[in-house]
Amino acid sequence: MLPVLSVLAEHGSMKTSTCADRVADQLGLSEEDKAEMLPSGSQRLVVNRTGWAAWYMKQAGLVDRPSRGMICATDDGKDLLAKKPAVINNKLLQTYPLFVERMKKQTPKGGAADLGEQKPEEHDRPPDERIEEAFSELNTSLASELQDQMAQMDSFRFEQLVVDLLFAMGYGGSREEAAKITKKSNDEGIDGVINEDRLGLDVIYVQAKRWQNTVGRREIQSFVGALASQQANKGVFISTSDFAQTALDYAKSVQQKVILIDGPRLAELMIEHNIGVTTTRTISLKRIDSDYFEET
Repeated sequence: MLPVLSVLAEHGSMKTSTCADRVADQLGLSEEDKAEMLPSGSQRLVVNRTGWAAWYMKQAGLVDRPSRGMICATDDGKDLLAKKPAVINNKLLQTYPLFVERMKKQTPKGGAADLGEQKPEEHDRPPDERIEEAFSELNTSLASELQDQMAQMDSFRFEQLVVDLLFAMGYGGSREEAAKITKKSNDEGIDGVINEDRLGLDVIYVQAKRWQNTVGRREIQSFVGALASQQANKGVFISTSDFAQTALDYAKSVQQKVILIDGPRLAELMIEHNIGVTTTRTISLKRIDSDYFEET
């Protein structure tokens, strides 16, 4: 993490791959080392590790993504470098409340955030448990990147994203019918009605906001009012940000069925339904087929 932050502070905003090459030069890596690939062959190892280093530091506010595909050091990151730390690791990042808060939010229910160095008993855990944890960590990082990408999308492209997701989840009947829910608006969102099933027996009112600020109770009240005017009983409010507790409480108290989807949940649904993501590697886990070895 330290050489990555040093390079970003010295050279400014750059692509992860460019940063990786500069870090490799700074560390004196050989050309063979620079070219080494991940076991899957999907990416150079130095680029992968640079990306992960930047991701962890971003959770602490030391690194930011100013635009798509670019990373840079923040003022907090430069302040840390001015203190000349010997190393930057998760133990140091724990001293930043933002890092602790974000890691706890992104840790699956029932799990513990990986805030420190690897525990001595780590390798004593069953391999399948370690695989599950690694899979969860990869998805956490991917969800974070998806939220960054959505924050930089223009409003009409975001409309398309929401339509693609709803259709992938089985709403809207045909692809053509699903696309009809969108309309150009001035509030960087979409408003419309979409079929809940292919026969159109019931409809769902949809509102989506590409917002940075927390959605409050007032916005949900307006949404419920729109439901009443449409004589609709079901609604989905999607936001790239989050919802205030007052908004969550109000949604639960109304007669209509109102589902609130915040940025992290939206990213999870995109991963689950393969919207904006692609599979780079599939691992097949196998076990003994005891029936095969049974005597007949």
